Amino acid sequence: MTDIRNNSSLLRIGLPKGSLQDSTVDLFNRAGFDVKVSDRSYFPTIDDPDLTMIMFRAQEISRYVEDGVIDVPADFLDWVVENGSDVQEICELAYSKATSKPARWVLAVPEESKVQKPEDLTGGIIATELVNTTRKFFADRKVNVKKVEFSWGATEVKARLLDAIVDITETGSSLRANRLREIATVLSSTTRFICNKQSWADPRKRAKAEDIALLLQGAIAAREKTGLKMNVPRASLDAVLKILPAEKSPTISALADAQWVAVDIIVDERVERMLIPLLRRAGATGIISYPLNKVIA
Repeated sequence: MTDIRNNSSLLRIGLPKGSLQDSTVDLFNRAGFDVKVSDRSYFPTIDDPDLTMIMFRAQEISRYVEDGVIDVPADFLDWVVENGSDVQEICELAYSKATSKPARWVLAVPEESKVQKPEDLTGGIIATELVNTTRKFFADRKVNVKKVEFSWGATEVKARLLDAIVDITETGSSLRANRLREIATVLSSTTRFICNKQSWADPRKRAKAEDIALLLQGAIAAREKTGLKMNVPRASLDAVLKILPAEKSPTISALADAQWVAVDIIVDERVERMLIPLLRRAGATGIISYPLNKVIA
């Protein structure tokens, strides 16, 4: 095994273990890297000799970045804030385990609770994993709660044992399933690509980190887009172009038959199914829909 700590030439990437693990591995693979994770190892393999990967819990990653144990990871903003980590943010990576929407840490109470706003929790006990951030949330509002205590899991259950909880949600389904009602958002969080500040000051490591960020952002941008190719008679070209999204600029290429052109465009995946029948009726033929790995703006 490579001596990671003493090999300063390697860029050490932190892979979040847990709920974000699979989506992060998938993102790196779509960005062009071949990442493999073994069930029995905390050291995934990656097909780039300048990179090495180590798995940590998302809650710990930003601390290890600040301390220089790892150089760059993807980590949720909430844990950077919670740990008060002094790190360099490279970019936002708008992906997560369930949706592309920000995850939210919400203050929630049982549906039957009389609590309607944070101020109603004066003197109350709140359970959460996000202890420091929750304490600051109440302090900023000058709400004197009795205690914000750390929750080791199954936080939703504690809403009926204590006064309230602060828990993370993406879709709200878990809150609804447990008959909980949110009364405030404590923190919105997306995934960020961050870097140790000393590594960021190293021109070689910074360039490598920026290259990776570019590819990851390209893979995210491609996730909800698709490519369309088609052949169009010149006589039908105006009609076809009127159907295509106005903000897009297709590539138009001449074919061997001067009466035809090839049209190539990238569109949002959600509108593709509506466009194809319209394009066919307008005269387009040989329509090909193809997935995209990366879209670099």
